[in-house]
Amino acid sequence: MTNTETETNSAAAGAIALEHLTGPSRGRVTWLSGADLDISLGDNRILRFERTGSGSTPEGLLARLHQVDGTYQIEAHKDQAIWVNGHRVSVTTLSHRDMIEFGEKGPLSRIRLYRPDNRSRQMVGDILTDGIAYLRMSRRPIPGRLANALGGVFRRLSQDTTRLFRGSVVLALVGLAALSWYQNRQNVHLEQQIKSSANRLEGITAVLTRAREEALTPSDLKAVRQELAQRLSSHTERLTELERRSTANNRVIAQSSSSVLFLQGGYGFREVSSDRFLRHVLDDKGRPLISPIGQPLLTLDGDGPIAERQFTGTGFAVGPAGVIITNRHVARPWEKDASVSGMLVLGLEPVLLKYLVYVPGQQVAGHVEVVRVSEDTDLAVLRLLNPGAAPHGLKLADAVPTPGDEIIVMGYPTGLKSMLVQSGEAFIDELQKANDTGFWSVASRLAERKLISPLSSRGIVSQATPATVVYDAETTHGGSGGPVLNVNGEVVAVNAAILPEYGGSNLGVPVAKVRALLKAAKLL
Repeated sequence: MTNTETETNSAAAGAIALEHLTGPSRGRVTWLSGADLDISLGDNRILRFERTGSGSTPEGLLARLHQVDGTYQIEAHKDQAIWVNGHRVSVTTLSHRDMIEFGEKGPLSRIRLYRPDNRSRQMVGDILTDGIAYLRMSRRPIPGRLANALGGVFRRLSQDTTRLFRGSVVLALVGLAALSWYQNRQNVHLEQQIKSSANRLEGITAVLTRAREEALTPSDLKAVRQELAQRLSSHTERLTELERRSTANNRVIAQSSSSVLFLQGGYGFREVSSDRFLRHVLDDKGRPLISPIGQPLLTLDGDGPIAERQFTGTGFAVGPAGVIITNRHVARPWEKDASVSGMLVLGLEPVLLKYLVYVPGQQVAGHVEVVRVSEDTDLAVLRLLNPGAAPHGLKLADAVPTPGDEIIVMGYPTGLKSMLVQSGEAFIDELQKANDTGFWSVASRLAERKLISPLSSRGIVSQATPATVVYDAETTHGGSGGPVLNVNGEVVAVNAAILPEYGGSNLGVPVAKVRALLKAAKLL
């Protein structure tokens, strides 16, 4: 893959780019824009692109590009030599994946046409090329490398091509295997040179693409409700039975609910050296462009929207007005993502773009800032920036729980989905009709209807040490950062992790660690 060098991000029906395969610009991509462009070659053997008529004729002019029907026509200048797909041309219209050689000293480049509606079908050549690239780049042993390449090619041939192409799958696979082995044997030295940051950029786009897991589509809403309703039904029955056994627990839940807060945030990636953010490449209609493999096209240039990774979690109010306790991995979610750590090598750093808190019963979200994070435990302190709307703080327990003690865990497991399940069919129908299922807007609509409320589950403490409290309680991702309460409504731990392999046991950070962090932040 390549670093993306963006001059512009739109064309008549998408975007047009030149991928440079040789020369000093090898591994880079130039995005093309404008009706007519002059192409010249500098002393450094790097192609320059200027709008025709913007000044005098550029020195070293090789050719001109004329925009026609969503692509370009290339015209060689005077006696300059231009080859397209191995044939010298004077004038020709370029197609997707045409190979262009710019004179004797210029680079070999490949033209790519990206269109918003060109996402599902790929050429067999593209698929085979990707397989060869994998064989070159992978560090796996040859047998495993070959098996993975063949499996990936077969899968994509069966899913992403037309039926006509699928008839040649067997022959193509045999040819790929033979060609790949030969290429691997002949190009060992080249293998170490092909290290472009665009390869890592695709990793970044994959990470950001996964952020869409937090979002919902209209077609998903009823399926979400059906999927979760059954689980919550049994969960509710269990809670109902427990509540009948203990009126004290009912009181604790009622008094504590307004102090258990829903956290919602998003972060992007900024280049440290230039302060530029990683952004989406847009088409001429302002829509994010998608590559043929279904990932967004991203760049550090341009003015598209910042590529955003979204997350949710739980927090709870304590002590002074506006002070919130949560997990460190909720305050800094990128630290738990192994795929993000490698981005530091590229000179990129994660930056919080938006961090909101929803208080049950309040119709407007508040903004929060990270005050302090613990260096040795999974804890963080947040502060509500408009403390006038802050709920009352929960009391921190003085005593450590003992095995056998009953506890109550409160939070927002599964984030928005669990609250949608509880919202009712009418609200879900309203979202579908409005086609308003965005990550931020759904939370705002839930708050307006006062539908944001934490779930509660009960369990028994099985172990308590100075470092960890272990208990069985029904929860999942999204519940991280929620309070673990005793029967008196006091916080004994902060919910941090679940161990499904041990019968659904949960791990909590003891309240003593919370006190120490608040003292270090001079808030206690």
